[in-house]
Amino acid sequence: MIFFTADTHFNHTNIIQYCHRPFESSGEMNEALIVNWNSVVTTRDEIYHLGDFGFRDSTDILSRLNGKIYFIEGSHDKHLINKPNFKARVKVLPKYYTLKVDNLRIILCHYCMRTWPRSHHGTWHLHGHSHGDLGAIGKSLDVGVDNHSFFPWSLAEVKAYMDDRPDNFNHHKKDE
Repeated sequence: MIFFTADTHFNHTNIIQYCHRPFESSGEMNEALIVNWNSVVTTRDEIYHLGDFGFRDSTDILSRLNGKIYFIEGSHDKHLINKPNFKARVKVLPKYYTLKVDNLRIILCHYCMRTWPRSHHGTWHLHGHSHGDLGAIGKSLDVGVDNHSFFPWSLAEVKAYMDDRPDNFNHHKKDE
């Protein structure tokens, strides 16, 4: 299976206050995020993390997370992406990436875009960064943990969400 997440902010104590997360400490938050991740992601699954993995040296957490991790750098990840133990566990993707799954094209980026390549043809856009505070535009979705009860999103959940979303504002009908 394929999963998506963003904005875990492991070891970031202040994110608890900033985002009103229901945890007493970063340690408690870390443990809840790890348990939630591993309760849905198996060792055989793929997971796309769309940035802001963690503060300080959070690389020790990687060994506790299930799945093959694909990673797009967020606004707080400069200190992590060049660490050898991070690169050994995570496949770092470009800051903007097109994922092709079956007949779908999904644009992955840490940041939300108002339009994105092929948005006028129904392509989806998954992002993080806004912590659930930015309303969705057409076929876009903030896959951050603050927007999904601190769990990763499965591809099936994303598909169900997109089924209920309107077409992108610039969508071209096939017969046009």
